[in-house]
Amino acid sequence: MNARIFAALLFSALTTLAADTRHIHVALYDDQGSAGKGVPCVCTELGKCDGMEVTKVSAEQIRNGVLDKFDIVAFTGGSASLQAKTLGEQGRANVKKFIEKGGGYMGICAGAYLACNGFDWAVGVLDAKTVSPKWQRGMGMVQIELTGEGQKLLSQTGKHFEVKYENGPIITHNNGVLPPFKTLAVFRTEKAEHGSPVGVMVNSPAIVTSTCGKGRVVVISPHPEQSQGAESMIPAAIKLLVNKEQRLVTPRNS
Repeated sequence: MNARIFAALLFSALTTLAADTRHIHVALYDDQGSAGKGVPCVCTELGKCDGMEVTKVSAEQIRNGVLDKFDIVAFTGGSASLQAKTLGEQGRANVKKFIEKGGGYMGICAGAYLACNGFDWAVGVLDAKTVSPKWQRGMGMVQIELTGEGQKLLSQTGKHFEVKYENGPIITHNNGVLPPFKTLAVFRTEKAEHGSPVGVMVNSPAIVTSTCGKGRVVVISPHPEQSQGAESMIPAAIKLLVNKEQRLVTPRNS
């Protein structure tokens, strides 16, 4: 083997090693509008993976540009409108700019509402709106089914999961300003309380992914992070958001 070929192979190996050991930095919103077990559960699941570093961030930090230090921003359950209000106009603009420049966005329940461009108060990184203004559908366990692509992209061998649901958004495509989302999972059962329309939740998207500018978005209506057997969808979603040149991380041995 001549010196030039050896040098090329060595460079390739070192580049691969550097990519393998690169950390994925996740900013997890932890401020007004985030409630319940979402933040601690996401911290727990991402903490099981080598190569992921999770930092809780406030609305003020987001307004001051902290997302420039991260690869992914994540918003969990609670109140989307309060999250949006707490972020303020500058904070919401910074989140959207972060995604457009190549960052990733994961939104669960309230964080899913926050992503939709069908609300003038939201961040607007997903071309989606709710099928009805009556969002208070109820709480409890529901069934979801992953699509074939959803199984692959979310690293799941099974298709059917029972997951916790707490008034997450039932979405459809909006105005086409952003690329259309791709459905990774659909609801197979529903909640339809408080006068919300019956029948619209079954077969509607439960988990979707799309792009916004150079960035990627994953929106999850229910709560796999709080559902036994579905928790691994959360680190898988983070991996999906990572830029192509970044290597995926692997779970630590339990």
